[in-house]
Amino acid sequence: MRLTAAPHLTNRARLLAPGLTLAVTVAMAAQFLSGHYGVPVMLMAILLGMPLHFLAEDDRAGPGIEFAARGLLRIGVALLGLRVSLDMVARIGWPFVALIALSIATLILLSVALARYLGRDRAFGLLTGGAVAICGASAAMAISSVLPPRDTAERDLSFTVITVTALSTVAMILYPALTAMLGMDAHDSGLFLGGTIHDVAQVVGAGYSVSEETGDLATLVKLIRVTMLAPVVLIAALVLRRRNPGGQRPPIMPGFVLAFLLLAAANSFHVVPVSVTEAASVLSRAVLVAAVAAVGMKTSLARLADVGPAAILMLFGQTALLAALVLLPVLLELV
Repeated sequence: MRLTAAPHLTNRARLLAPGLTLAVTVAMAAQFLSGHYGVPVMLMAILLGMPLHFLAEDDRAGPGIEFAARGLLRIGVALLGLRVSLDMVARIGWPFVALIALSIATLILLSVALARYLGRDRAFGLLTGGAVAICGASAAMAISSVLPPRDTAERDLSFTVITVTALSTVAMILYPALTAMLGMDAHDSGLFLGGTIHDVAQVVGAGYSVSEETGDLATLVKLIRVTMLAPVVLIAALVLRRRNPGGQRPPIMPGFVLAFLLLAAANSFHVVPVSVTEAASVLSRAVLVAAVAAVGMKTSLARLADVGPAAILMLFGQTALLAALVLLPVLLELV
C-alpha cells in the first residue's frame, strides 16, 4: 500500500505546488506590507491576489490555488482551536458569554431573514452575518466552505472579506474614542471592544490603545467569539443538509470543525504545552493569510463590482446592530 500511495502523493504534490507557491508568495508580500505600513494583513492579501485572477484559470496554477483557498482554510480554522479554552469563560463570566452567544444568533438570523429584501440570497446573509458576528475574514471563509455551490460564491466571499476587514479597521479607530466619550472604565471598554470588533488583530490594536487591562480583556472576549465559530458552522451544515437533500450536501460534522473542537478540548485540559499553542497560533494566522490570498486570486474584479451598494449597507447595518447589542447591556450593567 505504501508503494502505491507514494507515487500518488508525489503526483499530487507536483500538481498543487505551483498554485500553493503563488498563494504563499502573495501571503508573504501581504505580511511584509502589513508589518511595514500597518495595514490589515488580510485586506492586503486579498487585494494583492485579485490582480492575479488569470492565474486561477491556468491549468498549472489553478489546482494549487483551489487547494489553498479551501484546504489551507480548513487547516487554519482547525488550529484556531488551540487558542481557546473553558478557562476563558470563567474569567469573563457566564452572563456575558450568554450575551455574546445571543448577539451572534440574533445578528445571523436577522441577516438571513433580511438578505432577501436586499436582493441577496440567504447564503449571503449567513456569510456576512457570521463574519460580522464572530471573527471577520476567518469566519467568512469557514462558513463559505459549507455553503452550497453558487455562481457568486467567490465574489461574495471576497466582498465580505474586504468589507468586513475595512469596517473592523474603522472600528479599531473609532470605538476606543466612543468608550472614552461614554466614560466607560477599563473593564467595560474591554467587554465592548472584544465583543464588537470583527477581526482579532483590530481588537488587540483597539484594546491596548486604551490600557493594558482593556487589551487583555478585549482579546479574551474576542477569543470567546472565535469559539462560537464551531457551533455556527456545525448548525449551518446541518440546516443546509436538510434543505438541500438532492444536491451537494456538506458533511454532518465538517472535519475541520471536529478538529477545532478536539484541539479546544485539549487546550482546556492543559495537555498541550504553551510552546505548541503559541506556534500553532502563528501557523494558523500564516495559513489563513495564504488562504485569503488564494481567494483573492479566484475573484474577478469585474464581478466584484456587481455586488452593489445594498450589500455594503447591509454590512454597515450588521456592524451597527452588533455594537448596539453589546453596548447597551454593558452600559446598563446587565452583565
